[in-house]
Amino acid sequence: MKNIMTINGHHAVINYDPDLEMFRGEFIGLNGGADFYASDIVGLRHEGEQSLEIFLEECRRRGIEPRKRFSGRFVLRLPADTHEAATLAAAAHGESLNQWVARILGSALNRPPSKPTRTSLLDA
Repeated sequence: MKNIMTINGHHAVINYDPDLEMFRGEFIGLNGGADFYASDIVGLRHEGEQSLEIFLEECRRRGIEPRKRFSGRFVLRLPADTHEAATLAAAAHGESLNQWVARILGSALNRPPSKPTRTSLLDA
């Protein structure tokens, strides 16, 4: 994926901060914030490894699970006419709105969606 750095199995989004003239990484999917800065990619990886190790050590010390758990559910707000059009498109494909959105997201992420464990709020 573009602008994603993986460090020891953890993913970080990478951006460039023009005010600081540095790259900034922020780990995603953790039960807390862990970010890091450097002026080049080699330094960014090194700083990311250090930031992650400090974060994981603090989680161990406090008995906290470092990874955030995702339920598979999220609420999506969009204009009523878009909701209506998406419902129509889903029906045209013989799918519920939830199935259709999951398939579209899976396609955008280049992976097939897995089946949800229970009905989502998107079916409403």
